[in-house]
Amino acid sequence: MSVPRLPLRDELFLLSHNDDTGTPHIHRQSLATGLAGAVLIDLFLTGRIALHPHDDRPAGDRWLRLHTDQPVGDLIADTALAAIRHGRTAPPVKAFLRGFADDLYERTRAGLVAAGILRQHTRRRLGGLARTDTYLPTDTKWAVVARARLRYLAHGREQPDNHTAALAGLVATLGLTEHLYLDNDTRTLTTRLTTIAGQHHRTVRDIIAAVDAAVGDLATSAYR
Repeated sequence: MSVPRLPLRDELFLLSHNDDTGTPHIHRQSLATGLAGAVLIDLFLTGRIALHPHDDRPAGDRWLRLHTDQPVGDLIADTALAAIRHGRTAPPVKAFLRGFADDLYERTRAGLVAAGILRQHTRRRLGGLARTDTYLPTDTKWAVVARARLRYLAHGREQPDNHTAALAGLVATLGLTEHLYLDNDTRTLTTRLTTIAGQHHRTVRDIIAAVDAAVGDLATSAYR
């Protein structure tokens, strides 16, 4: 039986955590920025948004443009549409990523719990005074299938569809390739996934570049 494809942000969330411990592989703010980029990419691939066609500024400074406000039927995606529609001005990509990422990690996790893909586990210590919550997959098939698609791309066994090419670009940009559990050298694999993503829509490339720039801003601000 085939496994339904999850939204891009959900696949990215699952690939960004250890299957056994639920621990994120990268900083939550960086991941949240990547999740926001994934939401934008899904909206673009479903024909809801575009980037201004005559905007030649750097990727993060290009303006988002609403193509249609027809709901997706997904709470997070539709919230993003509403944010773009009701903004006073069309937001630049990087500005949208920063704002929408604010609590996106928690919202994405809550959605996965509601869908039965993650389950919350609570551990109490010190006589019940200290509580630790972890979120573990109810079934590892979701992450396994996503990794398998990336493996097939890396080995040239499949032609990349737009969704998987975008996932490849986000994984490479966020430094998650070493957690795909592939045999390839990490640097070589990152280059391969980046190349695959670069062969698809310019808008997807620009959103991923904006994610990279926004994550870089986070790293820079941490040292100020």
